[in-house]
Amino acid sequence: MIDRAGLKVAEPLAQFVEERVLPPLGIAAKAWWQGVAGIFARFAPENAALLQRRQDLQAAIDARYEAGEAVDAAFLRAIGYLVPEPAPFTIGTTNVDAEIATMAGPQLVVPSLNARFVLNAANARWGSLYDAFYGTDALPGKAAPGGYDADRGSAVVAAAKAFLDEAVPLGSGTWADFMGGEPALCDPAQMVGRSGRNLLFRHHGLHIELVIDPTHPIGATDPAHIADVVLESALTTIVDLEDSVAAVDAVDKVAAYANWLGLMDGTLTETFEKGGRTMTRRLSPDRIYQAADGALTLPSRSLLFVRNVGHLMTTPAILLPGGKEAPEGILDAIMTSTIALFDLRHLGALRNSRTGSVYIVKPKMHGPDECAFTDRLFDAVEDLLALDRHTIKVGVMDEERRTSVNLAACIYAVRDRICFINTGFLDRTGDEIHTAMRAGPTIPKAEMKATGWIRAYEDRNVRIGLAHGLSGRAQIGKGMWAAPDRMADMMAQKIGHPMSGANTAWVPSPTAATLHAVHYHKVDVFARQEEIAAEAVPPVEAILTVPVAGGRNWTPTEVARELDNNAQGILGYVVRWVDQGVGCSKVPDIDDVGLMEDRATLRISSQHMANWLLHGVATPADVDAALLRMAAKVDAQNEGDSAYRPMAHHPESLAYQAARTLVFEGVGQPSGYTEPLLHAFRARAKAKS
Repeated sequence: MIDRAGLKVAEPLAQFVEERVLPPLGIAAKAWWQGVAGIFARFAPENAALLQRRQDLQAAIDARYEAGEAVDAAFLRAIGYLVPEPAPFTIGTTNVDAEIATMAGPQLVVPSLNARFVLNAANARWGSLYDAFYGTDALPGKAAPGGYDADRGSAVVAAAKAFLDEAVPLGSGTWADFMGGEPALCDPAQMVGRSGRNLLFRHHGLHIELVIDPTHPIGATDPAHIADVVLESALTTIVDLEDSVAAVDAVDKVAAYANWLGLMDGTLTETFEKGGRTMTRRLSPDRIYQAADGALTLPSRSLLFVRNVGHLMTTPAILLPGGKEAPEGILDAIMTSTIALFDLRHLGALRNSRTGSVYIVKPKMHGPDECAFTDRLFDAVEDLLALDRHTIKVGVMDEERRTSVNLAACIYAVRDRICFINTGFLDRTGDEIHTAMRAGPTIPKAEMKATGWIRAYEDRNVRIGLAHGLSGRAQIGKGMWAAPDRMADMMAQKIGHPMSGANTAWVPSPTAATLHAVHYHKVDVFARQEEIAAEAVPPVEAILTVPVAGGRNWTPTEVARELDNNAQGILGYVVRWVDQGVGCSKVPDIDDVGLMEDRATLRISSQHMANWLLHGVATPADVDAALLRMAAKVDAQNEGDSAYRPMAHHPESLAYQAARTLVFEGVGQPSGYTEPLLHAFRARAKAKS
């Protein structure tokens, strides 16, 4: 550790800051570290007090349940869990990029530690609809093996042209009959540019490029020489430092920060082998078209957010005076904002924000006091970096119960910098289970989505956001479609997100983003928001009914099935996190369906098993038996992975013990979070290897 302004700083972090970050910015290291030390001195004690407040409120709720008394709105108001609604207000956020404020489209979340994935996501702003249809089950059937399947190709072309008929209709006839030349559109204003032969259209604020190429194998057989239909797809991407990464020390944190730096200065590249060829991926340059009034330049890249960690965790990358680890979320705010100066000062060849803003998503905040803390922290970071007030924007993830029930007050606390709210079923349900841990046994996970509180939560989020002026200024988002191989189901179901009034929603891959973009052509989200804005906000009482199973008895078979489902999900995720440091990947579920998993899945599953243990629905022996059964299944699912370490015959393994501990110590984990235990076991695994 190196001394910097009274802080003990891990050498990799100090070296990264002082050699790669500060010199190109012309910032003196001594002054910067003094400012950083001042921020920690001011905010670390308050951070700790907010975490203690969480514990105090949970203790009061636990005691109330144990006494057999109602945990209703009146009680929650009496203890300060529920706060008064603010007077009517409209957010004051300004200088927000169009992708967030006035456009509606898909959003990706990508682990910051994987440069290849980061570049793939950043470049997913545009995607081939032909490729998305051809290679997925979004269309019935699948391509025959052994080269190009002409029958599949014909079905793809027909589906893409049917899409054009809806999004960019011709004045007469259909795109299937179009023979080339100048298309006579029903609305000629939809054609907004050209690039060579290619035609650029706009619909619902999103662009569609028609690739015209008679030399292309597909274009050569098409009567209009249409070789592809390219959609503006992932408008925004969240580069994640939180739930999808395993970053437990200074080396991990520097690797994540370095990738963020490469995005902000435009230099990030990654070389890899694919199909027997060496490839280098880099950020895509902007797309230039010729419009009626001159050149039209459109971004080729998603607008990038960065997700910092929440308030809970600390990091050994910096030790405060007295030797305590520094709050990791404070370090993230300082580091990611400092690195964003490369974009704000135009020091790279490419731009992220064209309005001069920094976009930070802040997860796992509990209530308006914690949101207000983040607002003041961002004030201090802006002062450190000599930025105008509210340059740093904030996305408030509505994934904790205390935020959901106080959402208007949370928005008010960050009203001049808020640019994003969302909902997330997994974390939100994990917190619901933990908050009501002593209320009784929780209903099975599969029944959760049909509960009244979930519907009220989703509806309140959109309606409260609209009531306070987020439409046209910020994103209202919805959660992830987790199954990247089930695009037909996604196309059938995920249109519900734009229909709900959300102007973005998470998808698991660039291909999924292109397919989900179709939904934003089918639904005019901003018109839908105008309709919804007139609807009443469901009362807070609708969200307070806890998902307990009052008096229900399960058969041993039902208990074993639920335990197996949870145990398999926990083990399948934890083994990669602890042994390989992989925080997000496609993990097979109990039915061998690949799901994109991060820590949110782990939280709900471990809390559910802990709840059933607490209330005697399952015994410790039942849980151990399920874990051993599912360890064998997970071993079989991963038998092709040379880096995998089997668990079924090695229950002493750190990964297996981590999974078991998450369940058996789940009741005592703060808010049911998995991070403290995962970090401890991963650190042990790194030390051991």
